[in-house]
Amino acid sequence: MADDGDLDLRSLDDQELVEQMWDDLYDGLADEITEATNILLERGWAPYKILTEALVEGMRIVGIDFRDGILFVPEVLMAANSMKSGMNILRPLLAETGAPPQGKMVIGTVKGDIHDIGKNLVSMMMEGAGFEVIDLGINNPVEKYLAALEEHKPDILGMSALLTTTMPYMKVVIDTMKEQGIRDDYKILVGGAPLNEEFAREIGADSYCRDAAVAVETAKEVMIRKNNQ
Repeated sequence: MADDGDLDLRSLDDQELVEQMWDDLYDGLADEITEATNILLERGWAPYKILTEALVEGMRIVGIDFRDGILFVPEVLMAANSMKSGMNILRPLLAETGAPPQGKMVIGTVKGDIHDIGKNLVSMMMEGAGFEVIDLGINNPVEKYLAALEEHKPDILGMSALLTTTMPYMKVVIDTMKEQGIRDDYKILVGGAPLNEEFAREIGADSYCRDAAVAVETAKEVMIRKNNQ
């Protein structure tokens, strides 16, 4: 393939351009993604079509290679940042056209924990899969989660913890939701290095997500089940 410096993106037909975007996402080339997104818009592509066929599909390929250990966190962050450059152009256009998001997720690291690389990766890849993501950041007390659920009415609540000392706080959040009678209104996904399936079951979460790729797949399954009810 020609070096990107020599490649005139405008010379490609639509399908070639989309496939080039997959490659550029994979390589973390934000400027090229910006240019290609604008070219497709000029050619009359609907924002939602660009999102799904170029950006989401490109990130799906990245996600598979991340899951299989071919790509690692730094490369995925670069890919996700490139996707953001395209999303920044499409987001206001999608809002205008009322394009349906895949679903909505509130996510945050629990109280006492200031680690956010894993959470940020999940947020970016969820956005890359077409989800609307409300990221609460780090060190979230139960009140902040509850306020976000009330305000945004998401389909999914995601919580992360990287410290064994902060893991039990996830149960505090879930127990409070039970007390308020809202636990069953949301699917709760938890993740973080010290967690495992057994812990997720014990605290009453719906799913444990080993990494960002698993989180995206799990969230998609949640929405399929919800939409088929």
